[in-house]
Amino acid sequence: MDNEFYCKFIQPEPSLDSFVENIGMFHNPAVEAKEVVILPDGRVDLFFMRSGSGSFSVLLIGLETEPEQRSIPPDTIAFAVSFRPLAVEYILHTSIADLINSGKNLPDDFWNLNDDDLKNLETFTLKITEKITELLPQTVDERKHRLFDLIYTSNGEMSVKELSEKTGWSSRQINRYFNQQFGLSLKAYCNILRFRASLSHIAEGKLFPELNFTDQTHFIKEIKKFSGVVPKELSKNKNDRFILLSVLKQK
Repeated sequence: MDNEFYCKFIQPEPSLDSFVENIGMFHNPAVEAKEVVILPDGRVDLFFMRSGSGSFSVLLIGLETEPEQRSIPPDTIAFAVSFRPLAVEYILHTSIADLINSGKNLPDDFWNLNDDDLKNLETFTLKITEKITELLPQTVDERKHRLFDLIYTSNGEMSVKELSEKTGWSSRQINRYFNQQFGLSLKAYCNILRFRASLSHIAEGKLFPELNFTDQTHFIKEIKKFSGVVPKELSKNKNDRFILLSVLKQK
């Protein structure tokens, strides 16, 4: 058991909820690399990673729009903050438009975390919570706050028109914001969230659309677009290669 790939994710403090979806870790203690498929989930991930050789790296991963095969090296431990998109502007103070389906290395001393902060998930969570709390903005554009609340609570099922009406923000302005800040349109982002919501059903063995897909054919097509496989194969999750699905099945 001690040699098996392990991952765990926890909820942030309520004060961080608008910006952080969860804080987690994964550990590959094996002597072989762990092959995984990263699925689009609408989150922006900040990784603090340490390999068996002792090398340390910090990596910011942008939004994914397609499945990506990745290999986690042997004896690697990584701690991650999964941000909601609002954090890109207000916590990270950057744009990730050029990081669609990619990432970039940040300085090793980013946010002043070191080896002592990477001993376990509890220690990491305390340090990262303290840091993000320091960075919390005094004010947030209410339209943006409302927009993301609606997107999340509806699992991406609200139309762009409806979101525009409910936020008092024109669809053209919203799309300009999304493209400049995240590198994709609002509709494309909503489709990712709808896919992610479907994973909860697939994890329970429900292989038919529970959300507003046109029909079963459309559902299968969308699942395959974002995961690379049809719902039935995704549900089997052979070798736990779809980490996001593995986490959902743990719940």
